[in-house]
Amino acid sequence: MHLAVQDLGVARGGFAVLEGLTFRVEAGTSLILRGPNGIGKTTLLRAIAGLQPPLNGSIDAPEDSIAYAAHSDGIKQALTVRENLEFWAAVFGTGDITGALDAFALQPLAQRPAGALSAGQKRRLGLARLLVSARPIWVLDEPTVSLDVDAVAMFAAAIHAHLETGGVALIATHIDLGLDADILDVARFKARTPISVDDAMEGFF
Repeated sequence: MHLAVQDLGVARGGFAVLEGLTFRVEAGTSLILRGPNGIGKTTLLRAIAGLQPPLNGSIDAPEDSIAYAAHSDGIKQALTVRENLEFWAAVFGTGDITGALDAFALQPLAQRPAGALSAGQKRRLGLARLLVSARPIWVLDEPTVSLDVDAVAMFAAAIHAHLETGGVALIATHIDLGLDADILDVARFKARTPISVDDAMEGFF
């Protein structure tokens, strides 16, 4: 299991933001992305997750192996915490959600509607979806937003457990999660040549 990127370029709003990205993340390891706001970390992660086409280059990962978590928690407000996780477990074809509830201390909130949760609790529920996805590659964009110190520790423990079972994690974060991870400064790959809007949108059609 691995995630490999070769000579990748990505665009946002009609202009190239990053180019020439090359890296490889092996099973059981993680890579931390760093860089100033607006440099293109989110655009890069969206391309790797398959949510937008890259300008060029290649992304090598097994089919249906990537779970993506971004700024949106991806929860259904009218469903309870338990129902949300059961929904995603059904989507991904996995089973018991107990481990996900336990990992993010959601058992006491299991019957509460997601819409009634605090921002931090919603974030914990959104991250708990990763544990029911059964996907080995986690692509995470600022996953600790809205989390307090205790919840960050829960998330760090979940990442460690995922890596110990041979998982892969690609994370854009400025928080120290205690991982033995390589760090990639994406500012080194800031694009020099702008492209037209037509070029940027070509991959959608």
